[in-house]
Amino acid sequence: MNSDRLIQDAKDSCLALVRAGYQPPLRQPIRVVGERGLPAIEAYLYLTRTAGYISDYDSFVGGKLAHVMCGGRVPYGTSVTEEYLHELEREAFLSLAGQPKTQERMRYILQTGKPLKN
Repeated sequence: MNSDRLIQDAKDSCLALVRAGYQPPLRQPIRVVGERGLPAIEAYLYLTRTAGYISDYDSFVGGKLAHVMCGGRVPYGTSVTEEYLHELEREAFLSLAGQPKTQERMRYILQTGKPLKN
């Protein structure tokens, strides 16, 4: 594939799908592990932090990710929508984006191309 034509090829593929009458699949509910899954991830974060593999802030970020990945504080097996998970993700991202350490990490990676361990 020619990288100069990447956008045009993608557009052509999309238009071909439209002409063929493509319909996206119906969205299905997603079953999440909820509160039952959080302790396992939190234990892993604790162990890796105390062993010195990750920083305290890495653990903090990991806790936010765990909350999203598990579907939040809901019972095990709860069915949620994709939009609900997107909202959890958005909340986590915005709360992290407001943290000075996250801002330091973003600034550092933009300047150096390497992650900051703070």
